[in-house]
Amino acid sequence: MPMPPRIRWARALSWACRSEPVTDGHPSGDITLHATCVAHSGRAVLIRGASGRGKSGLALQILALGAGLVADDRTRLWVSEGHLMADAPDTIRGQIEVRGMGILGLPCVGPQPVALIVDLDAESTERLPALSHAELLGQRIPLVKKTDHAHFPAAILLYLRHGTLT
Repeated sequence: MPMPPRIRWARALSWACRSEPVTDGHPSGDITLHATCVAHSGRAVLIRGASGRGKSGLALQILALGAGLVADDRTRLWVSEGHLMADAPDTIRGQIEVRGMGILGLPCVGPQPVALIVDLDAESTERLPALSHAELLGQRIPLVKKTDHAHFPAAILLYLRHGTLT
């Protein structure tokens, strides 16, 4: 019995759900991460976490507040002029998965410099957590952990527009 096309597609792309960087087929220094990325005001947030953690869902909330889509599910990263840059692989440019609806086509705003990393695999319950950083490709980027507060998507967008973390 033949598999329906969606199942074939999901199995064919199952390699994309790996958390470790993928370097095959990219110029030297480029990596592809299992992450989603949106941007506003020339600054991007890289949303990382295991499959099913809500990367696309958080991105959709930030997009609804006015951000633009850089990449969903897989994000290509490289360093240019001292900045960690993010963009979508050509095969998924302008597409974001919307659970319960399908693949939504949106304008793509990449490449953009990464200004913040959100880690959905770690949760913060502190009222004012200490500032953390992550290092990717030798670049030190501010990192925040998942929080269930309703204002989290708005706070991320405001950080991209105006903010610094202290």
